[in-house]
Amino acid sequence: MAVFSLRFMLFSSLLLNFLLNLASLSDAKQSFRPKALVLPISKDASTLQYLTTINQRTPRVSLNVVLDLGGQSLWVDCEQGYNSSSYRPARCHSSRCSLAKSNSCSGTNTCGVIVDNTVTGTATTGDLGDDVVSIQSPDGSNPGRVVTVSHFLFACAPTFILKGLASTAKGMAGLGRTRISLPSQFSAAFSFHKKFAICLSSSTSASYNGVLFFGAGPYKFLPNVDVSTNNLVYTKLYINPVSTASAYTSGDASSEYFIGVKSIKVQDKAVSLNTSLLSIQSSTGYGGTKISTVDPYTVMETSIYKAVTKAFIKAAASRNITRVGAVSPFGVCFDLKTVHGTRLGASVPTIDLVMESESVKWSIYGANSMVQVNNEVICLGFLDGGSNPRTSIVIGGYQLEDNLLQFDLANSKLGFSYSLLGYQTTCSNFNFTSTA
Repeated sequence: MAVFSLRFMLFSSLLLNFLLNLASLSDAKQSFRPKALVLPISKDASTLQYLTTINQRTPRVSLNVVLDLGGQSLWVDCEQGYNSSSYRPARCHSSRCSLAKSNSCSGTNTCGVIVDNTVTGTATTGDLGDDVVSIQSPDGSNPGRVVTVSHFLFACAPTFILKGLASTAKGMAGLGRTRISLPSQFSAAFSFHKKFAICLSSSTSASYNGVLFFGAGPYKFLPNVDVSTNNLVYTKLYINPVSTASAYTSGDASSEYFIGVKSIKVQDKAVSLNTSLLSIQSSTGYGGTKISTVDPYTVMETSIYKAVTKAFIKAAASRNITRVGAVSPFGVCFDLKTVHGTRLGASVPTIDLVMESESVKWSIYGANSMVQVNNEVICLGFLDGGSNPRTSIVIGGYQLEDNLLQFDLANSKLGFSYSLLGYQTTCSNFNFTSTA
């Protein structure tokens, strides 16, 4: 009898320990808070748009959405087969509507928000709601655990607003300065730093994705390259007091990201410019320099474009680079045979965007300035934006590729690397193929 009791007590003790350990593991799983999150970025060969994949709904559906750096929110097409048991409409006058700055209410007691296709400049109204979103957390230089946001706010859009987007796209993912953009919602959900970083790949191959980080670094790329704080140059981010969206409410500030370019140099020589165009006019919101992922190439106001290209052509001629006829949409092209290659792309004059001081400059080397259009011609990847554009300089996606850009929203500053080609890596070298 004593032996039976002893065995029973021993068994009970082991069972209790097992259950406690199981509960502890369950609690640890539930209480896991990632320090950062990560999404892949692909480049569509047809439209040159950058896309990411959002895992949404119950049951889960993977959606391709066009990445919009200055976009206000996540919006998706809800007219074509939106089925989810976890979807919740945002009722009029609720806190969710206030967060989204909604000022309209539908007959179904759902608040409406602006849905903006920034590729085509088309806008409409969509219903605000929330649903489950799943996203991966990074573990060093690898993908880690998948985590879930149960009530992620987004806008339901009609199908017609997809026109002009990549054929696989079901909406757009906004990373802009709003309280319902992806960076704001993810940082609020997991209480991490209100920062995000983008690294766009120059490749259109499905095997070579760029990467989008939410949260602070490290930002690790193969082979063991950490593009962290020490490798970034910082400059101030500016807020345009007038919205640059296709449709907006009077008094709204822009959700896009502006930087303070003070001058432009070509091969270390300052270009003569009308510098008033480089500042944002507080009354109209015109002028200034913004960063865009929906513009495939950098676009400049006509007088700036002419001054920069004139200086570039002169500097290229001094290197015996032969100019040839323009190839649309580019205005300045060269004979490829007269251009040598380097680790940083074509050996051409460097273009520097100089900000608050001579030491804070964004240097654009051949890999980001020159576009090979065929086997014989290479062109300067800058476009003429006309004589009175909304924004004087729009830095486009091609100029961002293989450069890491960190947006620190809490401190309103941009950290940018020089071309990662100089570190002997690229934006496609984050390891998405293995799990921790």
